[in-house]
Amino acid sequence: MKLRTLFVTCLLLWSLMLLSLFIIFNHRLLDAMTVNSPSYSGKPREDKLLGGLLSEEFDEGSCLSRYQSSLYRKPSPYEPSEYLVSKLKSYEMLHKRCGPGTEAFKRATEQLGHDTRSCGECRYIVWVAVHGLGNRIVSLVSAFLYALLTERVLLLDQGTDMRHLFCEPFPGTIPSYLYLYLIHDYEDHDKMFFCEREQNLIRQVPWLVSNSNQYFVPSLWLIPSFQIELIKLFPQKDTVFHHLGRYLLHPTNQVWGLITRFYNAYLSRADETLGVQVRVYSNPDGYLEHVINQILSCTQREKLLPELTTLESQVTNKSTSPKLKAVLVTSLYPEYSEKLRAMYWESPSSRGDMVQVYQPSQEMFQQTDEKLHDQKALAEMYLLSLTDKLVTSGLSTFGYVAQGLGGLKAWILYRPTNHTTPDPPCVRAVSMEPCFHRPPPINGCQAKTTVNSTRFVRRCEEWTTGIKLVDSTDVF
Repeated sequence: MKLRTLFVTCLLLWSLMLLSLFIIFNHRLLDAMTVNSPSYSGKPREDKLLGGLLSEEFDEGSCLSRYQSSLYRKPSPYEPSEYLVSKLKSYEMLHKRCGPGTEAFKRATEQLGHDTRSCGECRYIVWVAVHGLGNRIVSLVSAFLYALLTERVLLLDQGTDMRHLFCEPFPGTIPSYLYLYLIHDYEDHDKMFFCEREQNLIRQVPWLVSNSNQYFVPSLWLIPSFQIELIKLFPQKDTVFHHLGRYLLHPTNQVWGLITRFYNAYLSRADETLGVQVRVYSNPDGYLEHVINQILSCTQREKLLPELTTLESQVTNKSTSPKLKAVLVTSLYPEYSEKLRAMYWESPSSRGDMVQVYQPSQEMFQQTDEKLHDQKALAEMYLLSLTDKLVTSGLSTFGYVAQGLGGLKAWILYRPTNHTTPDPPCVRAVSMEPCFHRPPPINGCQAKTTVNSTRFVRRCEEWTTGIKLVDSTDVF
C-alpha cells in the first residue's frame, strides 16, 4: 500500500511538472480579425460563439478553428442552456483563481502527499491520457463534466503531449489524493466511484487522478446527488458531448489547415455529403469483402447512396435535377474508398446522381502518439462531423467523436461475426451521445435507478451491455 502511495504521488508530481499549456488560463483581449481563408469572407458570423459556449477573450489568430468552425457546418439545432453557459463561465473564473501559476495552486501542490482534509477553495482532477485518440477525447469530456459537477479544476497530464492537436480551451485521512482507475478492465472496487456513498467521501479529497479510456458520463446521471444539476445543465439530455466537445475541442491552426483545405477542395461544392467511417476489428484486419458489402447494404437500404443500374435504365429513371454527392471515407486502408469510387465510376446511379468518393489518408495501421498521424486522425474526425449524414462502425470512439461534434445521429454498422455481413447491416442511433461500453453492473449501488427504468439512460444500439444518454421516453 505504501509502495502504491509513493508511486501515485510521484506520478502526480511529475504530471504537475509537465502540465500542458492546454490548461493554463491565459486572459487575452480579442485582436482584430485577420483571416486569409477565401471561404471565411462573406459568410455570416452570427453564431461564432456557438450560442454563448465560447468566450470572445481570445486572440483569434492563435486558434482559427475556435471562431471559424461555425462557418463550415450547419447551425446546431441544439441550443446550450443558459445555466450551462453560466456554469462554464464560473468554471473559467475558478480556473483563473486556482489554475497553474496561482498562489492557490502552489499551496495545493505543497500539500500533496500529506494526510489532510483541508483543501481550501481549490480542488483538482488530473486527467491521464491512455489508448487511442478517440478514447482520449471521450474520457477527457467525461472528466471535464465531473470537474464541472464537483467544482474541481481539470488538469492534463502532459505525459502525452496534446498541444499539437488542440488549442487552450479556457480563457485564463482520508488521503490528499485518490487514484481513479476507470479503464474498461476496471474491477468492482474501482466501480464504487459511481456510488453515492463514495462520492460523499471523494468530495473531501483535494486531488484526484483519473485514468480512463471510457465515456462514463451516463453513469454520472445515475448518481442521485448529480441528477438535479445535470438536468439544469442539459435540459436536452443527449447534448452533453455535443456542447462540451464544442467548448473544449478546438483544433490547432495546423490541424485546422488540414481540415479546411480538404473541405474546400472536395466537399464544399457538393449538394449532399456523406461520411463513412470504417473500423475493422477482425484478425487479420485490412480490406474484407463482407465489410464493403455491409457498407453498401446499409447505405443503399437507408437511401444514403443511390443504387447502381444499367445505362438503359438510367435513361428511363433519370432525375430532372441530379445531385452531386460527395462521400468522405475514413479508414486505415485505401481499398474501401477505391471500391466505392470504382463502382460509381463504372456504372451509373439509378437517378443519375453523381457520386464522388474521397479519402484523406491511408495510414495502414494505428500509430498513437505519432504527431502527424494523430493530427490526421483529428482532422478526419472533424471532417466527418461536417458531413450532412454519417455512417460509423459500431463501438468506435472515433465515430462517437464525429457524431457528437456534428450533432448527428449516425447509422451504426453492426460488428460482423464469423466474417459475414450482418442482417440488418446497420441501425440508426437514437441519440448522438457516445456509448459507455463498460458501465458498473446495475445490481450494484445504482440498482435502485436501473437502466431499464430510467428514461434518459438506455442500452446502446450496437452493444447491449453498454449504456448511453437519450432524450426520449422510448425504450429498446
